[in-house]
Amino acid sequence: MDPNISLFGQMITFLIFVFVVMKFVWPPLMEAVEERRKKIADGLAAAERGQQDLAKAESRVEELITDARGQAAEILDQARARANEIIAEGKAEGQRERDRQLLAARAEIEQETNSAREELRNQVSAVALAGAEKILKREIDATSHEALLADMAQQI
Repeated sequence: MDPNISLFGQMITFLIFVFVVMKFVWPPLMEAVEERRKKIADGLAAAERGQQDLAKAESRVEELITDARGQAAEILDQARARANEIIAEGKAEGQRERDRQLLAARAEIEQETNSAREELRNQVSAVALAGAEKILKREIDATSHEALLADMAQQI
């Protein structure tokens, strides 16, 4: 065998092999590689979108936390204001109750004072009457001299 024919046979076999591989093996292999490349590109795009969504979500969470803190501070301020109102109302109610009780006590004192004065007048008039009886040595009729006794009681 001549080396040229052997070389020529090997070249034809190699070309047939390359043709078969290019015709039947290469397209599915390239299709799988292209599909894999597309999946990787889609995955990277999804990861990028996920990072953007995460950044947006973190921004939204910060906004919500800021709003919640603001609302909490507002609620605390309202609670403090309401507590101050309740304290002021309690003080005012206490002041009104104190004034009412003071007025009632003054009225009661005035009534008792008047009652004591009236009782004292009656006792003084009885003593004066008894003194007058002793001075005059006779009995004075209280019903007949009631006007005189009332005048005396008023003067006392």
